[in-house]
Amino acid sequence: MRSDSVSGVVHIFAPFGRDAQSIATVLNASGLRTTIQDSLSRLADALDDDVGAVVMTEEAVAKGAGALLAPLARQPSWSDIPFILLRSPRSKKRPLADPDLQLAINTIELDRPLGRSSLLSSVLSALRARDKQFLVRDQMRALADSRAALERSEAELRLVADAMPVLIAFIDRDLQYRFANKAYESWFERPVSEVIGKRVPEVFGEEVWATRRPMIERAMAGEHIVFEVNWPFSDGRRRDSEIRYSPRFNTAGEPDGFHVFVTDITASKLALETSQQHAQDLEAMVAERTAELERQMAAREASEAALRQSQKMDAIGQLTGGIAHDFNNMLTGILSSLDIVRMRLEMGRMDGLERFLDAATASSQRAAALTQRLLAFSRRQSLDSRTVDLNELVGSTQHLLRSTLGETIRIRTVLSDTPLRAHLDSNQFESALLNLAINARDAMPDGGELILRTSHVHVAEHQLLAVPAGEYAVVAVSDSGTGMPPEVVERIFEPFFTTKPIGKGTGLGMSMIYGFMQQSGGHITVDSTPGQGTTVSLYMPVVHDAATDEEVASVQPVSLGAGQSILVVEDDEQVRMLVTVVLEDLGYTAEVVEDADGAIPILASSKKIDLLITDVGLPGLNGRQLAEIARQSRPTLPVLFMTGYAEKAQERSAFLDNGMAMIAKPFLLDAFSEAVRSAMAASRP
Repeated sequence: MRSDSVSGVVHIFAPFGRDAQSIATVLNASGLRTTIQDSLSRLADALDDDVGAVVMTEEAVAKGAGALLAPLARQPSWSDIPFILLRSPRSKKRPLADPDLQLAINTIELDRPLGRSSLLSSVLSALRARDKQFLVRDQMRALADSRAALERSEAELRLVADAMPVLIAFIDRDLQYRFANKAYESWFERPVSEVIGKRVPEVFGEEVWATRRPMIERAMAGEHIVFEVNWPFSDGRRRDSEIRYSPRFNTAGEPDGFHVFVTDITASKLALETSQQHAQDLEAMVAERTAELERQMAAREASEAALRQSQKMDAIGQLTGGIAHDFNNMLTGILSSLDIVRMRLEMGRMDGLERFLDAATASSQRAAALTQRLLAFSRRQSLDSRTVDLNELVGSTQHLLRSTLGETIRIRTVLSDTPLRAHLDSNQFESALLNLAINARDAMPDGGELILRTSHVHVAEHQLLAVPAGEYAVVAVSDSGTGMPPEVVERIFEPFFTTKPIGKGTGLGMSMIYGFMQQSGGHITVDSTPGQGTTVSLYMPVVHDAATDEEVASVQPVSLGAGQSILVVEDDEQVRMLVTVVLEDLGYTAEVVEDADGAIPILASSKKIDLLITDVGLPGLNGRQLAEIARQSRPTLPVLFMTGYAEKAQERSAFLDNGMAMIAKPFLLDAFSEAVRSAMAASRP
């Protein structure tokens, strides 16, 4: 996109981050001259007659822009500096902070984020409109410089005015045209002689006069007026016009009429609309103007799509590579241990089998923990959220942290003076705190101090990049360790990214915490300085209800089963076999089917069923739908759900009804036995 046909300096004021430098880079690459201003006062001082346009972000005027009003008011009659305001879509419904600025500024608003081409197109359109103002300026200056000569020669004045590509006229206090240049012949399609001496209502007609009258009356009162109208050609073609009424004052300082300047701004309006329309409208407009540009746009979109796909595949590759590495290590521990057990059993050797079985169990539990972290990262884990007091929760972790971190780490807590409540899964939150504490310990190899701080915080709009405005309960974990450089902080939530040596960490701890916070409706920030330490802050929406949710009272284990009938629905053959063995060993009678289609006839029969155990993720009807069907004919039937991953079971409190419980796969057999006994006990009257 060429910029050699426009002039003027583009002033940029974007106070946050690298926004100003990024905008300048795009414009400079197209040959435009730019200047970055660091304050509204400096920008106000720079608003002279040579300004081409101003690009600002909405943050620049968030607290008002009174400093701009005076220089804008001092603009000469020909000048109306174009401002391009970059705003977020959700903030466009709100007016600018300074209502006076809304009236005084010539603003073009663009939605963020926007592409390089849209930004450049809008700036070029503004500069072209400004060039027309410069043309009027230069011509007005030429008229002023030649005024003495023009007074001696009306013919010369007519010649200069007629050469201008804008309508120029003077209207006296009686609303009569005293002067009109030759452009009136093409715009009104009538000789200039038929305009001079006529009153405005006669030239325009009563309908148009009714719309122009309020602005003309203001001009007659001494006010400079600028407005836009749709002034189509006689053949119906579109023509947008900018009209300026500039009052002329007599020696007594009273207005004795006004000058009229009318400019065709159709090209700039079309360019602005093009940048704001939807992609489909934009493609249609581009197709009407040039097929070559359409091919370029298509090529660029294809290139961007290819880049996004490449980035997606890189992320998937990193994720799957990390999973494969860790799971292969764990599977090696499981399979090798079981092979050794099988080999020794075949040899008749029973000594030392416990060691290999323990190794297989430990590898299995590591795999289960890795799966849980992946679900946390992807925000798909099953949460048992309750309203808890964070002061009490943080305080209850002290003993666990002291035994985990060792004597070289000093632990200090700074708790909020008032109760601080949030809605979350306390077990997952304690796990997140433990992960953060272990990371802090590793960052302090020679010892140091770990501080856990709770506070009640009000976050203002745009105060924190990663945290929306609102009221939050915050738990901050700070260490005095080695800290991290910015390039490490930027990647800290990537799965399997770790700065620890090989074999010292999976790189899923921070990504798990990030996923847990997102799933819980919270946010997380990291503030780290090399050599000074790191602070990780967990932001959770405040709960103002004075009462916390009570913990579910634990029930006393009941005796072994006495032949109670249990219906098991599980699509995995090995899990069905293991569940059947456990239930029969406990003394229950188990009937096992692989899907809901097999279970529905049994549930519809008169057969006695004391408990329904079903996997959530079944083929066809899922476990929750099956439970609904079962409750239609057996309203008091207790249900125990088994889940490895089920998207709809992420929030237990919303997923479970009365008489329903859930156990997450993989589970140890004693945990499963306890869940069955608890479900059976809870169903007793």
